[in-house]
Parts: sequence; structure tokens; C-alpha cells
Amino acid sequence: MLPQTAVGRYNEIAMSVENTFKRVAVIAHPDVAQASEEAKKVCAFLEEHGVEAVHAFLHDEELREQIKSGSIDLAITLGGDGTVLRAGHLCAPYDVPILAINYGRFGFLIEVGRDQWPETLPKLFNGNFWYEQRMMLRTEQWRRDSKLGEWDVLNEVFVGRGELVRPVHLVTSLDGDYLTTYVADGLIVSSATGSTAYALAAGGPILPPELRNLLLIAVAPHLSIDRAIVVAEGATINIVVRTGHDAVLNVDGRPSVILEDGDSVTVRASDYNVRLLRFQDPAYFYRQLFRFMDQNPSAGIAQ
Repeated sequence: MLPQTAVGRYNEIAMSVENTFKRVAVIAHPDVAQASEEAKKVCAFLEEHGVEAVHAFLHDEELREQIKSGSIDLAITLGGDGTVLRAGHLCAPYDVPILAINYGRFGFLIEVGRDQWPETLPKLFNGNFWYEQRMMLRTEQWRRDSKLGEWDVLNEVFVGRGELVRPVHLVTSLDGDYLTTYVADGLIVSSATGSTAYALAAGGPILPPELRNLLLIAVAPHLSIDRAIVVAEGATINIVVRTGHDAVLNVDGRPSVILEDGDSVTVRASDYNVRLLRFQDPAYFYRQLFRFMDQNPSAGIAQ
């Protein structure tokens, strides 16, 4: 268990086992055969400990209905950070916590290594874990007075150019007041979680995961502000696209949405949080961060 002094800073402590997990969804990445096979072993392990386990994939409609109905107490994912992102989109509105087992590359969001789960999962049954809350972003696309789409996003929102290698003009306001017009390839609005994703690649700062701020950073700005801006949780960012060619909106790596000249995108803190189940102490974030920064697994460097 975490020390009492850490409770306020690092969210919820697991208080007892009796009201925790009776039915668990074990969700494997659909394109990783080994993850699916391992998910079956995880299910068998849980069943042996008296927990009903459901083997599923994220695109399974039955899984979505079960989560929406409140019949799932915990989602265990076997995949990478992208799998956790997609599980977060599904689970956050229904307050279903997520425990991630690594079957991907990075694992910024991952709690358990692929070979560690047999020794780690027993901690579920003695209450030796805590919940980390990750703020999501609420994003809306507007065309004049019509809202065309809305999303809850865990990592980041990108507004910028499409296929043509030409900058776009992004008229940006903060809480209704004009901020600046970026001339750039694009603009990222990131959560603290997303500060280690696209925003980091664009030169942004790394924010501790418990922060509830929004991070604003331009991608390849031309004679525009090239410094990241951190704004408060209660702020609303509005971006109006001015362009004579294709522009796009992308949220958490989903398929891009085409934007027209004059379309606006608003971003603010979502009402939903992603709850990640943790066994490690809160300093895990920095340990993982420096391990990844020292040896980038996507470059094929041995750990």
C-alpha cells in the first residue's frame, strides 16, 4: 500500500478486496497472436482465484455492451500504449479501471511486463494496489453553428495540414480571448499523459501524469511562437483553421477528420478520467521515463 502522505497526491488507494473485482475483461490486441494466447492464460489464472474472466478484443461489440452495462469491474489489456488508449476511450465513461500488461514496444502507460504477470496479479487479491487518475480532454469540431463531432481524448489533439506540405493558419483563443495565430504544420493540445507522446517529439516538456493541465505546442512553426504553453485545467482552447488546402483534425491517432476553412476545434478538460491500476510506487513514472529515454525500444536497441 502507499504511505498515507501519498494519498492526496496520487488519487485513490484500494481500500478492500471485497468490493473490487468479481468480473474482469482480459483484452488482447487483435493483431498480436501471442497476446491473445497469453490472455487465455490470464483468464485461467483469474478463474482459479474465483474471479469470472472474459477473453475479448476491443472491437467486440459484446465487450462494449458489457462495459456499458456495468458488468465489468476491471479491464486487463495485453498490447501496447495504443491498446491502453483505446481501452481508455471505452472504459473511462463507465469508470472501469485498467491494468495494462505489455505486449507492445514502449509502455509509458503499462504497469506489468509481459513475463511478470504471474507474480504480479496475486496482488489484486490482497488489495496491494492503487488507482492513478489520468485526465482526458474533451474535443469538439464546429462548422459555423453546427457541432460535427465530439471526442474524449487521453493523449492529444492535433489540428494541422493534410497531405500538402504547406503550413496552415491556426487562429487560437484561450477562454474566448485571442491568443495568437500560428503559421505552422499544426498545433498539438495535449494532456499530461500525452506530454510523453507527440508533444514530446515536437519538443514539448514532460508533465507529471497527475497534473490536470493542458499543453499547447506548435509543430514546425514559421515565424510564430515556438515555445510550449501550459494552461490551467479549467481553460478552453479554441482553434480556427484558415487554409486554402486540406487540413485535418486527429485525436489520439484515430483516422483523421477533414477540416474546411473556417472550421473550429475546441479543447478543454473532459468530465472523464482514465483510471489506471498501479502496483508500483508513484516514482515508477520517472524510472520508466529515463529508461525509455536512455534506450529507445522503437529503434531496436536491446534493453
